Amino acid sequence: MELLDIVERIGEAPTAALMGLATGVVFGVAAQRSRFCLRAATVEFARGQMNDKVAVWLLTFSTAVVWVQAAQLLGLMRAEDARMMAVPGSWSGAIIGGLLFGVGMVLAKGCSGRLLVLAATGNLRSVVSGLIFAVVAQMSLQGILSGWRDKLAALWITDGGRNMDLLAVFGLPKWAGLVLGIAIALLALELSRRNRIGVSRLFFASGVGFSVALGWVLTFGLSQVAFDPVQIESATFTGPSAHTLMFFLERDAVLEFDVGLVPGVFIGSFLASFLMKEFKLQGFDGPATMRQAMIGAALMGFGGMLAGGCAIGAGVTGGSIFAGTAWCALFFMWVGAMATDIFLNQPALRAATR
Repeated sequence: MELLDIVERIGEAPTAALMGLATGVVFGVAAQRSRFCLRAATVEFARGQMNDKVAVWLLTFSTAVVWVQAAQLLGLMRAEDARMMAVPGSWSGAIIGGLLFGVGMVLAKGCSGRLLVLAATGNLRSVVSGLIFAVVAQMSLQGILSGWRDKLAALWITDGGRNMDLLAVFGLPKWAGLVLGIAIALLALELSRRNRIGVSRLFFASGVGFSVALGWVLTFGLSQVAFDPVQIESATFTGPSAHTLMFFLERDAVLEFDVGLVPGVFIGSFLASFLMKEFKLQGFDGPATMRQAMIGAALMGFGGMLAGGCAIGAGVTGGSIFAGTAWCALFFMWVGAMATDIFLNQPALRAATR
């Protein structure tokens, strides 16, 4: 059955939601099996290590770039049509929001995407943190925090009414993104070899990157056959978490890609953990850990919305199309996370071992 037939049979909005569901399931399975986590990679790097967590993150990021750039060269999508590229980006939002998100994900022991994956495996800490993240994200989008977000984002925006395409800015050919992705992938594979990471984990790590490309290609395909304008987007969890929360709270909420994505990730991660007998109920270690996780989740909710995306949305999805503010946000997420580990976690660990 062709895509147009599906749209004509069930409608554009349900089709978009199904695409989000499919993207989410692939992401959920792959992220759960690969243990992909930006927070873990930044902490490992901050401690002077280049082990499995850094290798897995680099492989996921690079394969997302490779898949997405290859899809562009094949005409399966156009990055310039993506929602992230078609609107002005905020440099100030990327810097401030990236720092806040980086701090928050270390405090919460996982970025928003990782919290969703862990919640599906029975981690109640992630359930609580994820709900706080979604509520604060919605408050930052349309609620009491939206004014602060707008003011901070407006401090410094991109020129020309659009986000910055880094490949175009540096005058690079269209195939340069693919070459860069392959180069980073080779580095990741070398690190994987040194750390003796199994083929299965590498396969699923690349599957996370594939899910990002899948979302881009599916929504672009829908935009070509839909009567109404369709947002070309892929995996991200700040906006979708807020939208999914409101979908279940509002009577007149409508289906969209975002509303399918979040349940899809949960379903995929749950199935993967259940089938591999890794599903296990877990809670907070104590009041201090709970307070820290709640503060971290709130920082991620506001920071992710301000930065224009979370560790997945900006760090991988936006990075794969070379959106300028996405790369900026990713850099400052690393900075914020590493600083938090260096100045907060590492001294505590040293004190505990004395």
